[in-house]
Amino acid sequence: MRRLSLTFDNGPVVGVTDRVLDMLDAHGAPATFFVIASRLRDPQLMALAAQTRTRGHRIGNHTLTHSAMFGDIDDPAFAAQEIHEAQRLIGDLSDEDLLFRPTGKGGHLGPRLLSQDAVSALAAGQHTLVLWNSVPRDWEQQDSWPDAALASLEDSEWTVLVLHDTTSAIDELPRFLREVERLGIELRTDFPDDCVPMRRGRLEGDITSLVQDANGEEHPR
Repeated sequence: MRRLSLTFDNGPVVGVTDRVLDMLDAHGAPATFFVIASRLRDPQLMALAAQTRTRGHRIGNHTLTHSAMFGDIDDPAFAAQEIHEAQRLIGDLSDEDLLFRPTGKGGHLGPRLLSQDAVSALAAGQHTLVLWNSVPRDWEQQDSWPDAALASLEDSEWTVLVLHDTTSAIDELPRFLREVERLGIELRTDFPDDCVPMRRGRLEGDITSLVQDANGEEHPR
């Protein structure tokens, strides 16, 4: 049976995230929401994130500000601030795995996604690093992203799909979920090993291709 881990990045957003939650409820579909934690300083958005957790979904850390890929910043304090302050704001909304997803420009998986400072901060905080293998670019293809997403399900036994609870692209989510149901794809909130190279602060996969500091130096692991 093919499996799908449905994830949403960059929220919460009032008027979008709450609609996504209703759509997921209607289909009994679980998901993981990787939040931009600075948003949680707004009490209304913190309440929306809490509602997300109460309704049975997982909350992950998608950095404090979502401002840059770690390897593009040469300030050694940047990664720790983006990771640890974000986790502080998320607080009890996180589960014991402390899920973390880095900022990748346009779904970028390659050099500069991480830096050695980021890897060290993740290890110190005992975070679980969650990557992805399908990005249907819903922010660009707001009407047609389900077609790209469904095509990607054919290419993998276990797909980790990145969507965004930030735009009207979520109007197409029910159509996508109906097709997932028709195809008999199992929805999960855990992740395949090849998308989780670090679990609870311990490296379990090769991240050499993802770790490069702003000076261009690679850090093989």
